[in-house]
Amino acid sequence: MKYLKEIGKYFLMIQEMFRKPTKWSMMKNLIFKEVDDLMLNSLGIVAFISFFVGGVISIQTALNLTNPLIPKYLIGFATRQSILLEFAPTFISIIMAGKVGSFITSSIGTMRVTEQIDALEVMGVNSVNYLIFPKVVAITLYPFIICISIFLGILGGWFASVYGGFATNEQFIEGIQIDFRPFHITYAFIKTFVFGLVIATIPSYHGYYMKGGALEVGRASTVSFVWTSVVIIILNYILTQLMLS
Repeated sequence: MKYLKEIGKYFLMIQEMFRKPTKWSMMKNLIFKEVDDLMLNSLGIVAFISFFVGGVISIQTALNLTNPLIPKYLIGFATRQSILLEFAPTFISIIMAGKVGSFITSSIGTMRVTEQIDALEVMGVNSVNYLIFPKVVAITLYPFIICISIFLGILGGWFASVYGGFATNEQFIEGIQIDFRPFHITYAFIKTFVFGLVIATIPSYHGYYMKGGALEVGRASTVSFVWTSVVIIILNYILTQLMLS
């Protein structure tokens, strides 16, 4: 019963977010700030992790191809499939839930603790729209982050495979191209968009409705990360079942 009330409260927050919008002259500045804080500041860690994880996937695949009859192009094929279908859209989203989600929860939670949200309400501002809507709009650029992750992940796999002596350049590129299904890109970006909305809204919910003092801000950030990760994993299973089965 408790969780049903929380879910209902969450969807009421989503509904409230579109009521009584903030003036566009102010909202556009808030959106640009959120794009910088949430998306652009995450490029470095996403690029670093994607490149080296792509290399690790390539090396592990190569080390498991012990039979000389197995073609080397499977290294590129396995790297592409792993990065495109799961690593970039799902595991990067969990990493972003930790980085971006915790930032969202702590920033809104701090405003709640210091009564800044109450001040917005007193001034007649829809605080849900003012605080959360810019984050949701900024997160629409999240597929761009995942596109970079996919590219750098495959590039890292190519680098590790070719310069590690596991496969030639031609073999790896052949593996990337073989049995390619364009729908897999659609699948990856649909998941990315859904996960982005989860990353923007669940941490916002935990920050907006938190109670207590400064200690509870850190606790709320931890709880929001856990629930965001759980929801991402469950949605990943559902979307995969619906779109690929």
